[in-house]
Amino acid sequence: MRVILALAAVVTAGILVSAADAPPPWAYGFAGPAPATPPAAPAAAPAGRAGGPPAAAPAPDESLKHLPGSSGAFTLAQIRDAYGPADWYPGDHPTMPEVVAHGKRPDVRACSLCHYPNGKGRPENAGVSGLPVSYFMQTMADFRNGGRKSADARKGNTNVMITIAKGMTEEETRAAAEYFGSMKWTPWIKVVEAAMVPKTRIAGGMFLRNEGGETEPIADRIIETPEDVEATESLRNPRSGFIAYVPPGSVKRGEALVMTGGGGKTTQCSVCHGADLSGLGPVPGIAGRSPSYMVRQLYDMQQGVRKGVWADLMKPVVANLSNADLLAIAAYTASK
Repeated sequence: MRVILALAAVVTAGILVSAADAPPPWAYGFAGPAPATPPAAPAAAPAGRAGGPPAAAPAPDESLKHLPGSSGAFTLAQIRDAYGPADWYPGDHPTMPEVVAHGKRPDVRACSLCHYPNGKGRPENAGVSGLPVSYFMQTMADFRNGGRKSADARKGNTNVMITIAKGMTEEETRAAAEYFGSMKWTPWIKVVEAAMVPKTRIAGGMFLRNEGGETEPIADRIIETPEDVEATESLRNPRSGFIAYVPPGSVKRGEALVMTGGGGKTTQCSVCHGADLSGLGPVPGIAGRSPSYMVRQLYDMQQGVRKGVWADLMKPVVANLSNADLLAIAAYTASK
């Protein structure tokens, strides 16, 4: 109750302003901002000048894949099955509820597909293990009721989550909330300050390192990429973590904003998220979580596309923060 009252006081006293910054595309899984106008569709080839028959699609890879320390063996199709994805390490987590393990056709994909059976998630979605049950339930209600969208309309998996939330019953939602909430969050992201970072390509909203070892300036971005591209992208290894490259000096700058409020620019995060940022009552932990996800949520709250009880209380906290501030905050919290 003290946390809620403190937040309410901030809402009353805060000054709300509209951020001038556009959505930071890297946080939403894109290389650049959305074009002002949609690109024109390519012109169809004239009749009789198609250049020959289309190339045949490659045969699907039906070989069994393996991971160190796992007795499982799965094909790529089984690994990516939306209604029963591979569970490489059953001993790493409690028994999954049906909705987590298999989902429910036609609209409810298995939670374990995107968020993994251990709830760690990936940069393009969310880490959900260790979340308070009440917070999880409210988040799903916000998805269902139109209170949670994306400031970057290109981010399609937000719409997927809206569909999933609408397709789940209250009992299924609670089962998932209690399951993921029963597992303590443990960080698996290594934060590295660097002016030059590996060149990457984007696949499914995630930055993947290119082969060849080429580098490029980090600029005003966080590049969150798998430690092992193959293990994460193809095999969905829930034990394989991430590296978050952040601009030099951003962790220290973020510490000042998080721990002191940056001289009145915002509210120190420990007031609501706890001294160690691991959560306080119904307020979720923010330590050691994906910086890409963190920036998306802060920006969405700032722009008013993420609504609901908790988002409304956060609005004055983020109102005066620039995209550079959001980056610094996420760099620091991810490093904890």
